[in-house]
Amino acid sequence: MEQVITSMADALLVTSNSGKIKKVNRAAQQLFGFQEKELINQPISLIIDEDQFLIKAISQHSYLKRNSQNIEVVCRTKTREKLLIAFSCSVIPKKTEGLEDIVYIGRDITAWQRREQRTSAQYSITRILSESQSIKQGIPQILQSICQNLGWDLGELWTPSQYIGTSVQGDSLNAVLRCVEIWSSRLVSVREFKAITWQTTYTPSVGLPGRIWIRRLPLWIKDITVDGDKRRSLSAAEAGLHAAFGFPILDDSEILGVMLFFSRELLPKDKDLLQMMGSIGSQIAQFIKRKQAEDALVESEERYRDLFENANDLIQSVNPSGRFLYVNRAWREALGYSEAEIANMSIFDIIHPEFKQSSLQRFYRVLSGEKLGQITTMFVTKDGQTIFLEGNINCKFVEGHPVAIRGIFRNVTQRVAAEETLRYQQKETERLLLNILPVTISREVKEQPTSIAEDFADVTVLFADIVGFTEIATSMSAIQLLNLLNPIFSVFDRLTERYSLERIRTINDAYVVIGGLYTRPQARAEAIALMALDMQTAIALFNTENNQNFSIRIGIHSGSVMGGVIDLNKFTYECKDTVDIASCMESQGIAGKIQVTENTYKCLCDEFVFEKRGEIEVKGKGKMITYLLIGRKR
Repeated sequence: MEQVITSMADALLVTSNSGKIKKVNRAAQQLFGFQEKELINQPISLIIDEDQFLIKAISQHSYLKRNSQNIEVVCRTKTREKLLIAFSCSVIPKKTEGLEDIVYIGRDITAWQRREQRTSAQYSITRILSESQSIKQGIPQILQSICQNLGWDLGELWTPSQYIGTSVQGDSLNAVLRCVEIWSSRLVSVREFKAITWQTTYTPSVGLPGRIWIRRLPLWIKDITVDGDKRRSLSAAEAGLHAAFGFPILDDSEILGVMLFFSRELLPKDKDLLQMMGSIGSQIAQFIKRKQAEDALVESEERYRDLFENANDLIQSVNPSGRFLYVNRAWREALGYSEAEIANMSIFDIIHPEFKQSSLQRFYRVLSGEKLGQITTMFVTKDGQTIFLEGNINCKFVEGHPVAIRGIFRNVTQRVAAEETLRYQQKETERLLLNILPVTISREVKEQPTSIAEDFADVTVLFADIVGFTEIATSMSAIQLLNLLNPIFSVFDRLTERYSLERIRTINDAYVVIGGLYTRPQARAEAIALMALDMQTAIALFNTENNQNFSIRIGIHSGSVMGGVIDLNKFTYECKDTVDIASCMESQGIAGKIQVTENTYKCLCDEFVFEKRGEIEVKGKGKMITYLLIGRKR
């Protein structure tokens, strides 16, 4: 039996019912660091740290009978190191009541307990980092979790700023560290220690915070009271604090702060714990950086939200599924949907059917990271109206994943309508020109059948245009535009009648006139020139009377109408070149000026004053010499 006891791997102690040690085996001596002679006849309280357990074990045999298996007890080694021992206890009966011996068989479960504590701490910190809404909410919980899970009594956070929102790069030699957060257990009285801590500052390499800050590595202190920190050693001793460790909150080379923890125990250096805390410091740093980025984004969005809300452009943001995340005031007013309706809508609910397929393709291209230029699309309002939009879209990515597709659009519905009307009326003008000239020629053929080609060889065409009309049209309603232009064109109509000219058609702001078809070419050109000068005067008078600043641009060309008589009712003709060149003289002219071709100049140079402008490029005709009509010679 003695050999069995001696060779046991578990620690064995035999005590009297009063708690005095009567026998120990070799495993017990090795576990607690005592020699046999140092334990025999000593109270078991020398190694067992829980008095309550001893009282029950010694005075109540029935307690041991009910709780004799795997009783976890905190014990002390000869060097006062704490161990967690799982004891199985039993009573050796004796004939004489009260003389029973108690047998303790213990197994060291300290390492197992540490693993459990550290696993619990890591899980708890991970949960805190994932659930905390802000840095100030998460940090106190982390300090508390580390202390409670690992059995430490007090935790601190030190930073070089008011809180942990500002990082310091490089060596940080000028940093001044301050304690900005403390958590302590109710089992310690640290009021004086806290008061001194709040008032204490450290520079790099000074004190435990400063040493960790400069080294960028975790650090362990067995007894802070003898570590040489004159600023807090005395108050730490008074509070009963001894062991301490700390680690940097570090993201690569960027240090954000230092966390310190204190215990009432004298504890040897735990390399595994320091390694784990170094990893946790990196996790905390990543959490802080993420929250800083989120806070910066929120601040940026709040700063620009007022700008977006007061912008005239339509601004929207949708998620990768197309659901609306945000629309500004101009968007809501233009489309007519309420915020509650928008919350349940997708971007594809409002895109016009003609644009849905192309819009869907563009949507996927942007989600894949492609950069698109300006786009055109059509939205349908709540009341069924269609609006035309031009703008840009882009995708925001976070960690390589698309999170929002943002668009900024201009409402160009009025401009598109004006351009469409212009295209239609340009076609109508050409059609009317081709209708007017044959009718006139036909009339002349019947009256003078032998002279048609000679008499109708030349005409003079005038094009006039109000500068900047498209921009003006987009800023007012159709009724307002009509009321504005009618007085101008009424004056032009009266001038057309005065000079016996023929107005072809008013195309938005463009006014087209052709020289009289029954007069000689020079008379036709003279009438056109006089009307052009009078149109300038009329615009100036209109501006004065209506407090406007309109400017008119006029182009004139004299050219041929090609004609050939087949019989009295059938002929051929071509006049498109003349109209095109006159239109080019206007479009490439100068605001407030009258530009004419060399043909018109030759017809009028004896009666009117001109200024040579030079050559301009005319599509299909090459370079043409042009002149500016200044006025009539006196």
